[in-house]
Amino acid sequence: MKKRTVCVVTGTRADYGLLYWLMKEMDADPEMQLQIIATGMHLSPEFGLTYRQIEEDGFQIDEKVEMLLSGDTGGAIAKSIGLGVIGFSDALRRLSPDIVVLLGDRFETFSAAQAALVLRIPTAHIHGGELTEGLIDDPIRHSITKMSHLHFTAAEMYRNRVIQLGEQPDFVFNVGAPGLDHMRRLKLLTRDELACELQMDFSSSLFLITFHPTTLETNTSYEQTVQLMQALQQFPDATLVFTKANADTDGRIINLLIEQFVAERGERTKVFTSLGQLRYLSCLKHCDVVIGNSSSGIIEAPVFQKATVNIGDRQKGRIKAESVVDCGTSASSITQAIRKAVSDDFQSFLKQVPSLYGTGDASMKIKEKLKTVPLNYVMKKAFYQLDVEK
Repeated sequence: MKKRTVCVVTGTRADYGLLYWLMKEMDADPEMQLQIIATGMHLSPEFGLTYRQIEEDGFQIDEKVEMLLSGDTGGAIAKSIGLGVIGFSDALRRLSPDIVVLLGDRFETFSAAQAALVLRIPTAHIHGGELTEGLIDDPIRHSITKMSHLHFTAAEMYRNRVIQLGEQPDFVFNVGAPGLDHMRRLKLLTRDELACELQMDFSSSLFLITFHPTTLETNTSYEQTVQLMQALQQFPDATLVFTKANADTDGRIINLLIEQFVAERGERTKVFTSLGQLRYLSCLKHCDVVIGNSSSGIIEAPVFQKATVNIGDRQKGRIKAESVVDCGTSASSITQAIRKAVSDDFQSFLKQVPSLYGTGDASMKIKEKLKTVPLNYVMKKAFYQLDVEK
């Protein structure tokens, strides 16, 4: 029996973390051949050359697609998408996989989806059907859905939305969020081990902060980051761990402001280009509050029963647990939300908040579908028409 060849595309530390256990499952399956394409931020010195982590984890990278330009303007991102289409076209023709696996909504993934579609290679898309109304990611995500053939969603509402986009229900599977698989499989660091790893003092409250640009807004990153820093100054005794923004439009502005803030604040504050999954999830486990606008505060943090202060519109439209405190982008609004999140009453309430994104077994479910779903007829998709009268 011929092995099914599955090509996984990863462009950031974040999506690699979500794909890790799926990649492990496929790599260990004798009936499957795993291929890996690394692209985007993985290949950038500015963002930590995180492709090395993939190799350190025991994976072989089959192709590297260079596509990031040095700028973070809209024009630079648009040109990067074009370079990505060219690079993925060449890489996928060389690898000739049976199916390509894409996750999420980033522009690197968008490039890969376009190349695979024109090359007539079936695509499986993870985390479709979601909404992030403040981002360019939203139309990118839905576009990837329409270019894909198999769909693995993180919640039933998202499965219904993919079907609403015209995808056949038989090929849309609600498996939960693969990022939760780490909670069941990874042995996380203790608080003392984490403090030693990061060379920080964790004797006080720990804030984990990740703030990204809201890419459908124009020139808001500078002011919003300044407001966030002003809010954080209201908690002088807290230990602050920052992770840097992604390579999105205006991401460098945010990173520069964070570096300046860290330099001024002293030893209780550090910024990391990439913590890696083990250290990041260990921070998530031991922190008192997650602050910013990252999806990890929406999906992973509730599993650890941690409070999330979700700033602005970047995650607007996602399903959110009651552990998430939404707030505006002003310093006063952020400060008020943090005070609520770290209050004794709210911290006690967190113990009864359930996860909305599955039980941590998504990777095995996805792997089994990728191995067994017939691919000989998926390319000719029929539009699934909803009964509008219903």
